[in-house]
Amino acid sequence: MEQPKIGIRENLFQFLLLVVTNLFVGSMVGIERTVLPILGEEQFGLASTSAALSFIISFGFSKAIVNYFAGQIADRFGRKKVLLIGWIIGLFVPILIIFAQAWWIIVFANILLGINQGLTWSMTVNMKIDISKANQRGTAVGLNEFAGYSGVAILAAVSGYVASSYSLRPEPFYIGIGIVIVGIVLTLIVKDTGHHLKIQIQRDSTSIKSEKGLSSMEVFHFTTWKNKNLSIISFSGLSTNLKDGMAWGLFPIYFTTVGLSVSEIGAIVALYPAAWGLFQLFTGVLSDKIGRKKLITYGMWTQALALWFILIVNHFYLWVTGAILLGLGTAMVYPTLQAAIGDVAAPNWRASSMGVYRFWRDSGYAFGALIAGIIADAMGVTWAIGLVALLPFLAGVLSSTRMNETLKVNN
Repeated sequence: MEQPKIGIRENLFQFLLLVVTNLFVGSMVGIERTVLPILGEEQFGLASTSAALSFIISFGFSKAIVNYFAGQIADRFGRKKVLLIGWIIGLFVPILIIFAQAWWIIVFANILLGINQGLTWSMTVNMKIDISKANQRGTAVGLNEFAGYSGVAILAAVSGYVASSYSLRPEPFYIGIGIVIVGIVLTLIVKDTGHHLKIQIQRDSTSIKSEKGLSSMEVFHFTTWKNKNLSIISFSGLSTNLKDGMAWGLFPIYFTTVGLSVSEIGAIVALYPAAWGLFQLFTGVLSDKIGRKKLITYGMWTQALALWFILIVNHFYLWVTGAILLGLGTAMVYPTLQAAIGDVAAPNWRASSMGVYRFWRDSGYAFGALIAGIIADAMGVTWAIGLVALLPFLAGVLSSTRMNETLKVNN
């Protein structure tokens, strides 16, 4: 059998197939972003913001936990099998939401959505890194995240339009069933990347030799706090998604209180991940050229400033501008952080380290919704948004003062 080659151009069809697959992965989340926060208040009568955001908390914690194990499972059993299992689990999400008669069923559906996202999104990014060269990782992750968050944005807008034209349920979630079917078909077509991974392990020339063969717990410790660069990367990822968990839950509620319609809210809620997705086409590539540190630092600060900007303006088009700025800041860090993980971690424990990073990053969804809900109930939605913005600002300070440039590790 001919030995597979490493590189995006050398595996272009496989790479593009994975990009399209992740478009549909992100679409599963997009369906919910506009509809569910409003659904909780209008159809289930949830007066407490914390209760209304419980579906994000369940999603965040389940996705974070599955992310942690997904890398280890994939290293043992292969990426494609894990990707397929993730899609099969995802089929139950829209069906449960369509027929839910109690809010706890919505919460359970989002536990399954977290499992679906943890397995499928983790695999698409790891499979792209497997087939990419060291100086293509930012590009690979950028395209992966562009596709995923384009899916989020498109379906956030579409679900908002469908909900305003028909109803909050069941029409938007019929689309989700179709998305899962397409995802399963694409997964059956895509090839596993196990042979590419073996080649990368054989060629590995990273400067971190002593950490090869780390146990799962050692990888967790190393990625969380023992390695200075990896720990800052993990904290930056957590801060980014903590901000996003807040935005997911509170933006629809905040913009409702200022008098915007469901379709206008849908437009703003969609533009944020649309900008996030679009700009990643460029930020991932840029990180391969200028390095990771600057993009991480200024990206974290841009997110914080965008949130504060949204709070001080009072016009639809200025809120649109704020949403785009928030998307830009997120795009600056999202592919860059994952590419930096690839810079530091050796190939034979990279997926596990990526899983630990994604565990901390996506637990941010849950912590963001939990913290934002508590602050919103106690002090109001505006205070919740403003205070949450402090965390990405702090992450930017830490990356500016303590983090090393990681791109040179593998180059």
